[in-house]
Amino acid sequence: MTRKPTDLVASPLGLHQPLAEVLRPRTLAEVVGQQHVLGPGMPLRLAFESGRPHSCILWGPPGVGKTTIARLMADAFDAQFISISAVLGGVKDIRDAVERAQAARDGLMQQRTLVFVDEVHRFNKSQQDAFLPHVESGLFTFIGATTENPSFEVNSALLSRAAVYVLQPLSADDLKQIVALAQSHQAVPAMESIAIDRLVAYADGDARKLLNTLETLAMAATQEKLQEITDAWLLKVLGERMRRYDKGGEQFYDTISALHKSVRGSDPDAALYWLVRMLDGGADPRYMARRLVRMASEDIGLADPRALRLALDCAEVYERLGSPEGELALAECVVYLAVAPKSNAVYKAYNAARAWVKQDGTRPVPMHLRNAPTKLMKQLDYGKGYRYAHDEEGGFAAGESYLPDGMQAPGWYQPVPRGMEAKIAEKLAYLRQLDEAAGKG
Repeated sequence: MTRKPTDLVASPLGLHQPLAEVLRPRTLAEVVGQQHVLGPGMPLRLAFESGRPHSCILWGPPGVGKTTIARLMADAFDAQFISISAVLGGVKDIRDAVERAQAARDGLMQQRTLVFVDEVHRFNKSQQDAFLPHVESGLFTFIGATTENPSFEVNSALLSRAAVYVLQPLSADDLKQIVALAQSHQAVPAMESIAIDRLVAYADGDARKLLNTLETLAMAATQEKLQEITDAWLLKVLGERMRRYDKGGEQFYDTISALHKSVRGSDPDAALYWLVRMLDGGADPRYMARRLVRMASEDIGLADPRALRLALDCAEVYERLGSPEGELALAECVVYLAVAPKSNAVYKAYNAARAWVKQDGTRPVPMHLRNAPTKLMKQLDYGKGYRYAHDEEGGFAAGESYLPDGMQAPGWYQPVPRGMEAKIAEKLAYLRQLDEAAGKG
């Protein structure tokens, strides 16, 4: 079904529904984007065409069509559509949905029921569990929508009974298609191409945000009697561009991951980009400082011991100066970490040691390494035979063993041939030669 301009009221000021709702697709063919799941031969498209609905979870950022797809599924299967908001709803809403589904199933005009739960991750475990028996019995088809990773936010029992479809942010071309659709319905005036590009960038993959902004622009343009929306006017109306940024969600952790990997990959420009993206999006600079300390410890390590000190200093500078001046210290630190020599040798050695200790028995401390603060302990030979390294030639007790008796040298720490660790490797090789000369291993 294709809507005509007459389906909309003449003026945007007279719309009784939000533009996003008025232009919501009524058929699968009208859906913009998500062709990786809705295109011919794709999994969700095949589900529509099979005529057999199945429970699923739609995972994606805001404004990518989760609610639209759920409604279209109900239409495709001629099912009763029941929508529950996990933000506002609770057990009562679930109970009401069950009763309505039973009534539809047992009535004269038997009908399937599709229960759509928006922001399903907001329901607690018991609320999510309440759906299980009804999903298993086939009373209704469960469709959950979430902006969070369902692996962490949805009960495993419910997750095992539902297919997960990952929806992507809409592309720039997708969003431009939506702008053209709104213009074809005379919902917004003509726009300069550069203004459309700026608006699409502002929407940041979110169709709902795009349509809500278009509606605002249309109302403002009508008030000012504009025939065309220019880029200059758009900038005046929108003000400073804001981005979608979920401080605790999937996008947040994806972005910090990109920052960490850019530092590890020694790309200062990319590292600066992701740092600024996070700060611009509202990330706590103190959190960013803590992450930089971790990077210095995990990825630079002893290849450049100064990196850790610099990361700690940048955290202190920010505490003293605050924003925005203190953020420069974060930028200096992230650039330094990116260009510093990299080593995860200590990180790997530490994890290897942890794994060993976890699976190994509790080995006794060798007698010569034990502390002997009392006469009795000395009589029991605690500390007997210990060689004080400072009294040895070169400050090194060649041939001495510091591991539990019977334990072979594990070789966990393997310094890399970069930065300070290259010199550490030379030092360790020299000490091993002294050990060998003294008859050790």
